[in-house]
Amino acid sequence: MAIQGKVIIITGASSGIGEATARLLAKQGARLVLGSRRNDRLAKLTESIQANGGEAIYQETDVVKLEDNQRLIEAALTAYGRIDAIFLNAGLMPSSPLSALQVDEWNQMIDVNLKGVLNGIAAVMPTFTSQRAGHILTTSSVAGLKAYPGGAVYGATKWAVRNLMEVLRMESAQEGTNIRTATIYPAAIHTELLETISHGESLEGMTALYDQYGISPESIARIVAFAIDQPEDTNVSEFTVGPTTQPW
Repeated sequence: MAIQGKVIIITGASSGIGEATARLLAKQGARLVLGSRRNDRLAKLTESIQANGGEAIYQETDVVKLEDNQRLIEAALTAYGRIDAIFLNAGLMPSSPLSALQVDEWNQMIDVNLKGVLNGIAAVMPTFTSQRAGHILTTSSVAGLKAYPGGAVYGATKWAVRNLMEVLRMESAQEGTNIRTATIYPAAIHTELLETISHGESLEGMTALYDQYGISPESIARIVAFAIDQPEDTNVSEFTVGPTTQPW
């Protein structure tokens, strides 16, 4: 299995898709470096992985801060000497109609969902360029493919990630750095995203949607594992994933 022994960084690792992915990759023999703002939950996750025979370390990380991303990279290199993949998974979804003027929440989404990805890329690119190998994966959203009322700014950040990752793939091919990319577009997945919604009507509507259609974050974890498990000469750049019953 290609995942065995690979050094993989995961941001947003303390819950949801990040946690599920960490647990699955650990079972498949990856050496993990976990990042999140919630240090206590990272510690418990790392201890659980280690208790089950997996290999993991953690570093408290706020993806909005470039220096935190750089420290996460340094932790991986210090512990393992190389990095094979980074899964930029941290995100927020405080949905609301534009007329609600939740400007602070708009800026939070831009900072975490877009700048957080850019910071992760900026931090890891020197290593991947030097190695002439590496894999960058991101969690976008079906809102990065389709427009939804109430999701204007959230969707805008996820559309931006879509374009960013495709250009990164193209430039890597042109420059011969062998950096692979994968962008994942989840639909209704049971995570903590709904907890970030402060607008009452939006929360009510999204909760009903997720209650009806939501599936487990392990579904996305398996996609991450599939992408990483591909041969080095093979890049699967996009995955749209969601419940079979959801019309989207």
